[in-house]
Amino acid sequence: MVVNKDIAPVLDLNAALERVGGDEDLLREIGALFLQEYPPAISGLRTAVADRDPKRIEHKAHSLKGSVSTFGSGVAFEATLELEMQGRSGDLTEVDSNFERAELSLTRLCNELQKFIS
Repeated sequence: MVVNKDIAPVLDLNAALERVGGDEDLLREIGALFLQEYPPAISGLRTAVADRDPKRIEHKAHSLKGSVSTFGSGVAFEATLELEMQGRSGDLTEVDSNFERAELSLTRLCNELQKFIS
């Protein structure tokens, strides 16, 4: 069965809970912290993409990638990894579309996290 990445869940609750030793309260705290830090993080990445600054793109995407890995979000992880690699290589050919894909998956992750922590 093929799963459409555009509609697949971006929060893998089982994987996320495994990463925190099954502690739901801890996962909620980490999720709340991510939701607080996300707006400036995505804004910084958006600015780096608009400025076509490969080093900042690499750095900002790397930071977001690390954060989303906690939540087992393969879609968001892959999208931020792609941006990080583009920044590292300096080839920004597809950076706008890759940023849009990353932002969409990260927004979906934020929505799913918000439901989880509520």
